[in-house]
Amino acid sequence: MAYTVKEILITDKSEFKKFYQFQNKLYRDCKTYVPSFDFDQKKTLSQSPPLDYCRQKLFLAYDGKRVVGRVLAVINPRYNELYDTRRIRFGWFDFENDFEIAKMLIDAVEDWGRQEGMVDMHGPLGYNTMYRQGMVVEGFDSVPPVNCLYNYPYYPEFMDKMGFEKECDWIQYKLNAMQGAPEKLKKMSKLLLERYDLKVVDVKKLIKNQDLIHDFFYNFNRSFMSVHNFIPLTEKEIAEEGRLYISQMRSELTCFVMDADDKIASFGICTPDMSRAFKKANGKIFPLGWAYILWAKSHYKGIDLMMVGSDPKWKDKGLSAIFHTQLAAEFSERGIEYGITNPQVETNAAVKVWDSYPDREDYIRRRCYIKNIK
Repeated sequence: MAYTVKEILITDKSEFKKFYQFQNKLYRDCKTYVPSFDFDQKKTLSQSPPLDYCRQKLFLAYDGKRVVGRVLAVINPRYNELYDTRRIRFGWFDFENDFEIAKMLIDAVEDWGRQEGMVDMHGPLGYNTMYRQGMVVEGFDSVPPVNCLYNYPYYPEFMDKMGFEKECDWIQYKLNAMQGAPEKLKKMSKLLLERYDLKVVDVKKLIKNQDLIHDFFYNFNRSFMSVHNFIPLTEKEIAEEGRLYISQMRSELTCFVMDADDKIASFGICTPDMSRAFKKANGKIFPLGWAYILWAKSHYKGIDLMMVGSDPKWKDKGLSAIFHTQLAAEFSERGIEYGITNPQVETNAAVKVWDSYPDREDYIRRRCYIKNIK
């Protein structure tokens, strides 16, 4: 098959639209795929705050005039400086079931990377840690949360064939949300609250206090510095993430632990499982996409455990026991049936907390691949 790959420009509205809509066509008949909204993809690729410092190229693969694959190549200088490396990353990597298509797309990323003096290529990754990342290598029958990638089983097969190796894996679990917090965590929570004069505050207090919002993301930057491939957020990114995350926080699904100085010591944030609503919307907010989303926000049986973290000064104190205890009680009281954990790097010590829950199952395993291109 004579395929061609070419760089497309965001200013070319027709080609750009083909790029951000391609995955919804590729997965049209896939029961486990969760479509993204077109407007969200369009904005992400053209107006994201990381584009202030990242450089990118968008590539489409064609069979004649028909689009058969896509990939985004990104050079993030802040990442390379922080980790003292020269890496190009790839994301938005989707392709029909033909090895030649995948290889031609990766070759395009590799060629640009070499031209720019990069020595390694890794992905799938977004601009930074806040974007979708990680190729599914296990759990292909599991419906992912809306903030996570999905791909067909032939993807990782092609990655191996192209000579990529594992850089890291993220794991996700599915928990029975009715089981409550383990007794061990309950006892630890009570002890920590009393010993360190900690208190649990309603998220509404955070939303109304801009200083606390900034404190939250300052905490976020510091608490995730030990996470693999993490890149601290800039002030502009903090403002954007604050707008997105803070507005979605709900008292019954969010727990903030404050210290004696009214500083955020630890946090746990969950959101309703919106995957099925997004599937019904099929990438379109109109005519009925908005209605599916609105309904799902108040009628849900599952939750996504989106983000947990602690100020580094509380590291190894076990503060996660507090929000696990608080939120587990809420889930049980509200009849929430299951929870899907956010992807966590398998080497992260925080993953061990899920071992405390007897009623859980492996859900999805994701992989970041890496390859030397020198």
